[in-house]
Amino acid sequence: MGALQQVLVVDDGRRAVDHSLAADLAGLGYASVTASIEAADDVLAVIARPAAILLQLSASTNPHLAALAERLRARMRAGGIPVIEMDDAGPRPGAPVDLKSRIGPYVLAEPEL
Repeated sequence: MGALQQVLVVDDGRRAVDHSLAADLAGLGYASVTASIEAADDVLAVIARPAAILLQLSASTNPHLAALAERLRARMRAGGIPVIEMDDAGPRPGAPVDLKSRIGPYVLAEPEL
């Protein structure tokens, strides 16, 4: 049995108490690490190369967060790691299935060990 694919969840620090994207990922068989956008570079320096990054930012218009997100997108694009934009609409019927369909094409390959 192979290792779980690892996905990095990057957000703006706003996390719903009653809903966790990490819990949805675990239910779908993915290992995940959650970090704020400000800590993403530090976390990427110490974890194994993620199969994908889920970027979940609220509708904030904070230019600092937008600049950090754009820098992360560019860095990951250069490294061949997909960044999947997630909305912050919260849990809704079929959300785990939608999440699996959005991540699936990116993490089909066996993880690098």
